[in-house]
Amino acid sequence: MYLTLLKSKIHRATVTGASLHYEGSLTLSSDLAALVGLHEYEKILVANLNNGARFETYVIYGEPREGQIELNGATAHLGKIGDRITIMNFARYSAEEAATHQPRILILDGKNQILRQQGIQPRLKVVGQ
Repeated sequence: MYLTLLKSKIHRATVTGASLHYEGSLTLSSDLAALVGLHEYEKILVANLNNGARFETYVIYGEPREGQIELNGATAHLGKIGDRITIMNFARYSAEEAATHQPRILILDGKNQILRQQGIQPRLKVVGQ
């Protein structure tokens, strides 16, 4: 038996840009993606905390340490700059793997700086610590 569990989550990310005429996807600073183990072009589920919209798309890497979170293509209709979103990713695990699985989670501030993290080793310096 396999279970589908949360693999990673970036919570309360702030949308920094939107490009309706881009081909699609969500641009995510590559350093944030790496911390939670998101690969470029990997499928994600996004929930907009401001308007309740939920949509699936894929990740493309943005510049590291820039805090980029950009809605591209049709997803630009589902949010605007300044909206807070949660980016989720799921994976299938065997029952044995699921017993010890720990998702990688980042909680960001309004400037997409890390406030807290869970399941990420080694622990990096967090804003305010």
